[in-house]
Amino acid sequence: MTKVTLIPGDGIGPEISDAVVEIIDKAGVKIDWEIQTAGADVAEAEGSPLPSRVIESIKKNKVALKAPVTTPIGKGFRSVNVALRKELDLYANIRPCKNIAGIKTPFDGVDLVVVRENTEDLYAGIERQIDKDSAESIKIITRKASTRIVKYAFEYALKYGRKTVHAVTKANICKLSDGLFLECAREVAKNYPQIEYKEILVDNLCMQLVQKPQQFDVLVLPNLYGDIVSDLTAGLIGGLGVAQGANIGEDCAVFEPVHGSAPDIKGQNKANPTALLICAINMLKHIGEKEKAEKIETALYKVIKEGKVLTCDLGGNATTSEFTQEIIKHLN
Repeated sequence: MTKVTLIPGDGIGPEISDAVVEIIDKAGVKIDWEIQTAGADVAEAEGSPLPSRVIESIKKNKVALKAPVTTPIGKGFRSVNVALRKELDLYANIRPCKNIAGIKTPFDGVDLVVVRENTEDLYAGIERQIDKDSAESIKIITRKASTRIVKYAFEYALKYGRKTVHAVTKANICKLSDGLFLECAREVAKNYPQIEYKEILVDNLCMQLVQKPQQFDVLVLPNLYGDIVSDLTAGLIGGLGVAQGANIGEDCAVFEPVHGSAPDIKGQNKANPTALLICAINMLKHIGEKEKAEKIETALYKVIKEGKVLTCDLGGNATTSEFTQEIIKHLN
């Protein structure tokens, strides 16, 4: 039995976590869930939204499934997600973006992957208040981190039969920082002649993504651009409610959806567990439970395609519980 750290999060997190755990159990996967709480309530009780026990649990188990945790805007503690990535050196944020049959979107045939550097850039959190009217943030780009993430993107392309990798920057303006990222990308690309290497400025990319997203395959970006672009690409396939994500390091992997904790619908049995379930499916594949993962995946996509029992955000009126039971019904 595999031991996996489960972080239920807050807001709708515990509800969708319960749904996903039930589906996995009914699919016959034996997992020993080690539950670790984190977030605002934990911060009040333990003095930190991310106690050391959470980090130690993931280091020990090597894999975690994490539901959303609320991050205060403009005040309070920094993002638990950012802290996790930093503490565990989860340097690669992977966001596959592919159309799901049954979900109406502006585009068909979208099938791309955002590979986002996860440890530096403006997310290093180096800020200072200059005076009451001025503040500054320092953008950190290093050769080590840039080379590592670009290499990951090319290796991902090789592993999954992808044809093209685009390096995305704003190197025409940020000539030193983004220029260094681009320099590293060009060096790495020389080692992968079988993969076509291209470059594009982030603003041009955003325009082209909402015109012809089908032209893109693998995108590799520094942290901030990757954060923004990955949400944009989620919009191409139906929104954050169906967007998957994973944070990968040398030793550990944390699978988590990219949507927020939606505290406005907390406890109302309205939340859509799809994104967390897709993350869990990828987690199962990661730990060697490919057959059971594909069984759950088939059931999920069949329910969505049939369109009879869907949560509100997918155009239906089903509760979280009803949607969950419908997926379970399709497991056999």
